[in-house]
Amino acid sequence: MKKVIVIGSGFAGISAATKLASEGFEVTILEKNENYGGRARVFSEEGFKFDMGPSWYWMPDVFERYFNEFGKKPSDYYTLVRLNPSYKVILTNGKEVDLPANLKDLRDLFEKLEPGCGENFDAFFEEAKYKYITGMGEFVWKPSLSIKEFFDFRLLTKAISLDLFASFGKHLRKFFKNDDLLKILEFPVLFLGATPNDTPALYSLMNYAEMALGTWYPMGGMHEIIKGMISLAEEKGVKFINNQEVKEIISVDNLVNKITTKDQVYYADVVVSGADYEHTESLLNGDRNYSQNYWNKRLMAPSSLLYYVGIDRKMDKLEHHNLFFDEDFNLHADEIYKNPKWPSKPLFYVSAPSKTDPSVAPEGKENLFFLIPIAPDLEDDEKTREKYFDIMIERLEKYVNHDVRRHVIYKKSYAVSDFKADYHAFKGNAYGLANTLLQTAFLKPALKNKNLKNMYYTGQLSVPGPGVPPALISGLVVGEYIAKNH
Repeated sequence: MKKVIVIGSGFAGISAATKLASEGFEVTILEKNENYGGRARVFSEEGFKFDMGPSWYWMPDVFERYFNEFGKKPSDYYTLVRLNPSYKVILTNGKEVDLPANLKDLRDLFEKLEPGCGENFDAFFEEAKYKYITGMGEFVWKPSLSIKEFFDFRLLTKAISLDLFASFGKHLRKFFKNDDLLKILEFPVLFLGATPNDTPALYSLMNYAEMALGTWYPMGGMHEIIKGMISLAEEKGVKFINNQEVKEIISVDNLVNKITTKDQVYYADVVVSGADYEHTESLLNGDRNYSQNYWNKRLMAPSSLLYYVGIDRKMDKLEHHNLFFDEDFNLHADEIYKNPKWPSKPLFYVSAPSKTDPSVAPEGKENLFFLIPIAPDLEDDEKTREKYFDIMIERLEKYVNHDVRRHVIYKKSYAVSDFKADYHAFKGNAYGLANTLLQTAFLKPALKNKNLKNMYYTGQLSVPGPGVPPALISGLVVGEYIAKNH
């Protein structure tokens, strides 16, 4: 039985490991940190349970497909609830919008914000649905090792119809004019990828995903997904070992044959890295796919300034997900992507999972997760972190109309330097590569090492890209490729 070492126990690493174990490989996952889950780790303090990273559950069909791959379903491991409203948006001039969970009510909302846009709404979402079904049904499941994978006439025709070469920002403006609507529709790409004008129009599929397929929540928190995946992986025979930071990946005659950690040596027939791609390359003794110069030229998606906060009272007016778009959207985007700096007037996101799930906070208290998307590789000293916490609390207090600061009983911050320390994240990125046209499909860092016959990569810096559902897909795609070729 061939031995596989998987580096990292995030979504992609566990996904790849489970697929390979189900195909008959002997699989061991080496995890750098004490706790499993990568960015989706969890911690508890003073009765509060905090998910450390992902907080949005979109594309439920991808999770279904993942568990179905192994004869299971998500409900075997966790309970999902659909959020209604999907989320709240706080806009300028005291305006706020609750995004309803069904398309008919959403259409009515769009009509209210932009009278007469109903037919454009129908056309936009019909097109977004087509992109989602095609993109998620066919394109993202390809290894993307060569442009030739996309030479199938049927796929080429579809690629043209997916409006790959138009920008997302221009595409939206063919349908809608209202500034508030445009902000709402552009939010997924700002927080997860690039400026709307640098993002392919293909990504309107995200609007279909979040608004038509819904925003969900696994009771107990996002880490419940990881727990379910670990349980399934162990059922398939995957072995997990924590506190094993990989120090060197050693090869002989174009084959990786062993991996060293601080106190162990592991031998393998195949190696899959679900760790940061750029960092993994630095461990390869020169057998890398890409130069340091290549990495330095990549456009990264944002990093994040995060706060995990416990409040000793319930918070009025907040929903489970809340987007504070009460400052200049374009200015913040510019300060992430075009002129990287600490944002002068940041947009921010607040999640209050205790609105849905009483298990994540003591009775009568509120669990809050704050996020400001920021440019990667910024210096994030304690003084800066405190400054931005103060900015957010001040605006939150203004919105909820009561004192929040004096009710804070627990607070922990997390930013660029923590992403680097915990995950070796290149430039402290939180979301991988920006979703630009020149960093899509076969133009992303390849899942296979071109010099080493048995070295592979999975996760947000490889195909198909960042986000939890793409990470699950990435693991399955790599696993299937290895099973066919080894």
